Amino acid sequence: MENQSFKKKEELQEKSKAFDLKPTPAFISASWSALFVGMTSYCIGLWNANMWLNEKGYYFTLLLFGLFSVVSVQKSVRDRQEGLPVTDAYYGISWFTTIASILLLIIGLWNADMELSEKGFYGMSFALSLFAAVAVQKNTRDVKFIEENPNSK
Repeated sequence: MENQSFKKKEELQEKSKAFDLKPTPAFISASWSALFVGMTSYCIGLWNANMWLNEKGYYFTLLLFGLFSVVSVQKSVRDRQEGLPVTDAYYGISWFTTIASILLLIIGLWNADMELSEKGFYGMSFALSLFAAVAVQKNTRDVKFIEENPNSK
């Protein structure tokens, strides 16, 4: 029993070496700000867009779908990196849904009756939101890990 406890402590120390740098407050703030700016810009653009309500719903749903998907990818990749069990099915579905959300946005914008600058705006605010969601998830997880494992500092 004591040997098992020692082995777990060694594993935790190994993980701590890999994740010993707490994200800076500036990076955490920048990540949250980017997520807020990306999502808010996208939603304000939808609110002011000259399109049918069902089209607005489609693009809004894609934003939510994309955000959930990239957080799932980040979590499953990180879990595997840390040696936590992640099924191949969940891992594959996370990647599939992330790629699907991006492709659905591209297809929707390609076929939309909008100015090219509008299409670019939606594409860039969508990409900013997805990237920021990954950064926020990473920062949240890093901070939690370091706070729960004071020896990792």
